[in-house]
Amino acid sequence: MKLIQKMIKTPEAIVGFCILSILIIVAIVAPLIAPGDPLRIAGRALLAPLTDMSLPLGTDRLGRDVFAGIVHGARTSLLVGAAAALAAIVLGLCVGLIAGLAGGLVDEALMRIVDAFQIVPGFLLALAMVSVVGSAPVVVVIAIALGAWADPARLTRAQVLSIRERDYVAAATVIGMHPAEIAFRQILPQAAPPVLAISATIVAAAILTEAALSFLGLGDPNTVTWGAMIAEGRNVLRSSPWLSIIPGIALIVTVLATYLLSEGLTKALSGTHSKHVRQTDATP
Repeated sequence: MKLIQKMIKTPEAIVGFCILSILIIVAIVAPLIAPGDPLRIAGRALLAPLTDMSLPLGTDRLGRDVFAGIVHGARTSLLVGAAAALAAIVLGLCVGLIAGLAGGLVDEALMRIVDAFQIVPGFLLALAMVSVVGSAPVVVVIAIALGAWADPARLTRAQVLSIRERDYVAAATVIGMHPAEIAFRQILPQAAPPVLAISATIVAAAILTEAALSFLGLGDPNTVTWGAMIAEGRNVLRSSPWLSIIPGIALIVTVLATYLLSEGLTKALSGTHSKHVRQTDATP
């Protein structure tokens, strides 16, 4: 509740939350807003926007409804982005927690793996995996997550190394609390907020990566994506620029809203986390 109250006071969080809420609602009710297959032929090819009110955003080179593509593409972008970010954060939290608590050779081995993943750009890693394994949605999610989990892991480890030296953790050890209970009840709740603060940024990066893969033709050909729509429009960019501009604007608005929400979440979590740490350390 306190977190929500703090987020309400930040303009970035309000704007980002409102825009993302609208996008999520659109994605959920996409079959009602634009019923039928968005890849079907809906009218005359290259129909300009606002020419036919039944096709408000016009049609592409094959006569497919651009509005239906934007609406259904929102579902793909948000779903892939959220799933990839969730997988990356869960993996990063687990690896960082184990590395920070275990120390020694385990910590060194895990951190060298993290370094190896951080050396390779996330997009190149996703590009290589999708090119080799395939373009199924699950593969795309895993590929994007593998390129994004290293930062949460390193941040979690840094938090754990700091938290495990605090008095309340030492007290829990003295009274005989099980190490797993200490990890998940005492350390993880304190280490997670800074990682969660970057979750929206990971979602935005995942959405951009998915769009880039689709733009290169490595997405699922049976699914409408904004990246594929931008790629389709580049072939007629001079005569029909709206085919790339409209999905491009949708992508920009989504990523911008995600970053704004991330900024608001970071500010809110920073204040809440600092206050909670002071209260915890003051507890005898």
